[in-house]
Amino acid sequence: MKEEDGVGHVRYTYRLRVSATARAGLLGDWDRCRWVWNECVARSKKAHAEGEECGAARLDRMLTEARAVTPWLAEGASVPQQQLIRDFGKSRAKALKDIRERLPVKQRAGMPGYKKKHEADPSLNYTRRNFRLRDGRLHLAGGIVLRVVWSRELPVEPSSVRVFRDGVGDWYASFVVPVRVEPLPKTGRVVGVDWGVKEIATTTSDTHDQPHPEHGKKAKAKLSRYDRMMARRRPKNGRAASKGYREAKKWRAKTYQKIARQRQDGARKWAKKVVRDHDSIAVEDFKPKFLAKTSMARKAADAAIGVTKKALLDMGRKHGRDVRLVHPAHTTMDCGRCGARTKHALPLSERTYTCTACGSVSPRDKKSARVMLVRAGLAPAGVDGVRPLGALLQEAA
Repeated sequence: MKEEDGVGHVRYTYRLRVSATARAGLLGDWDRCRWVWNECVARSKKAHAEGEECGAARLDRMLTEARAVTPWLAEGASVPQQQLIRDFGKSRAKALKDIRERLPVKQRAGMPGYKKKHEADPSLNYTRRNFRLRDGRLHLAGGIVLRVVWSRELPVEPSSVRVFRDGVGDWYASFVVPVRVEPLPKTGRVVGVDWGVKEIATTTSDTHDQPHPEHGKKAKAKLSRYDRMMARRRPKNGRAASKGYREAKKWRAKTYQKIARQRQDGARKWAKKVVRDHDSIAVEDFKPKFLAKTSMARKAADAAIGVTKKALLDMGRKHGRDVRLVHPAHTTMDCGRCGARTKHALPLSERTYTCTACGSVSPRDKKSARVMLVRAGLAPAGVDGVRPLGALLQEAA
């Protein structure tokens, strides 16, 4: 499993088998890192109230002084604690930037807050000098040894690793490695992609459309059952949760985790097929967030358009394909052949587009996918996405 981590690097994430001894060591290091984070939050608030600046250098000195006088803090590795200070600085800087730019409150990144013991999931970052891979195992600073489930080999030596636990309780190791471009053979084909709810992706090629699998809808009965179990066993205020409540909550989380993995797996497989069969891809730069306020919110969330779009962009970057983002404004109003624009926006119930200028009739989403190609400057000879011969000869020259 991969996820982008800045320009020139990707993450390879693997499941971990954690023994009781290793788990105790990881949780001990996380307790120390959580203390460092909360101390950064407290000092930052105090400095803000006094009108002073609380930069990374000041927090670094705080950590050095604290480790010198606190044996419990010094028992843990220093690198995860230092990295947590860097993460705190980035979060705080982003929040201050949004405030300076006067973004709406709902669009601002919140100021970093305290991490509570029973709410924050552990996350530890180690640089190259604080971990090593030997005999298929991950050795961390402090004598912590973890067994890695190698689903695939690392292409090169990793530069850093993040060990974390998800909401279900499973542990993972995410290695950062340099990007390796793996170019695919040229095909001479282009494709336009339009995002939707009835179908996740409608393309100019009928064989590359992505239907809505409805993973969330299929698991609705199971999720409703776990919701009822949690509602019956919900603890009263001030009382600890029962074993049955905790188990129902875990089963519910596992079901959501399975749905997320199904969406990611389907998105990667579809993206690989599209990237393998086309040299250039025109993608609608669609922001699905606004759909959360419409009547299509549930179905749009189940479609996971953002996950599919990210998988397509990452796959195109990996294989060196030309992926062009197209602004989505008026794509449903423009004609894909003559470029004429209708005077009024089409209602969602109208699924067939008829151009009043040239008279062309086509399915609404297919027409929008073709508009993507025209706006991206790819201009195919037909809806199958074959490049004109003149354009191919010009590129070859």
